[in-house]
Amino acid sequence: MLRALVFACSALAVISAAPQSSPTGRVVGGDDAIATQFPHQISLRYKGSHICGGSIVARDYVLTAAHCVTEEEADGTLVPTPASMLSIRAGTLDRFVGGMVRNVVNVRVHEDYNSFWNDLALLKLETSLIYSSQIRAIPLASVETPVGSPVIISGWGRLWHEGDLPRQLQFNTLSSISKRDCLTSIAVYRDSMLCLAHEQNNGACNGDSGGPAIYNGELVGVAGFVVNGCGSSKPDGYAKVFYHRDWIIKHANL
Repeated sequence: MLRALVFACSALAVISAAPQSSPTGRVVGGDDAIATQFPHQISLRYKGSHICGGSIVARDYVLTAAHCVTEEEADGTLVPTPASMLSIRAGTLDRFVGGMVRNVVNVRVHEDYNSFWNDLALLKLETSLIYSSQIRAIPLASVETPVGSPVIISGWGRLWHEGDLPRQLQFNTLSSISKRDCLTSIAVYRDSMLCLAHEQNNGACNGDSGGPAIYNGELVGVAGFVVNGCGSSKPDGYAKVFYHRDWIIKHANL
């Protein structure tokens, strides 16, 4: 079953999954990041608490997942989370302190967002970020990610299903797989999707949503969903940045 990767806070629903055995490592199965390794990574905050990841794509724009910044009304309609509830922290490995905090003033959800598809949103910041060795925009994917490529993911998501959130940013290396292999593994694939395979007890988890997947120094994916719970042997689903490149450029004024 597909599961979104939102970490629960006061106004966001918990996304549960079938329990998996707890790994000994970290993102799930990853390692501690070091300073300047991921200067594009941000922590997205709801009322000051971490809920998702995201990537700096311009001094005043962050790219994240739509499911991180939408709420369901009583009639089932999805509406953007009020920008006044959101902020980001950039330029630190510690999700609690350091770096720069910026308030969000506008939330633009992809107009074709539906369930797990077109799961993208752009957040406009109230005040532009000041670039440094630890704060910098990442280039958008300029080509399709080759099958079999090592793709690096990062985030402050749970270390295992229903496990703890790390204080320090984590990263792991997954592998891009073909449409055919993705369909065989999880019976789901669209051209707008990047399918990333990994060994069991590795991969993304709750709190990593919206976070980056990078290859060759470019942003190639936005964390969206896992299958059969965090750290299962099934590949993870990411929104494909190359597919959505024109939408991002247009709405982030790049």
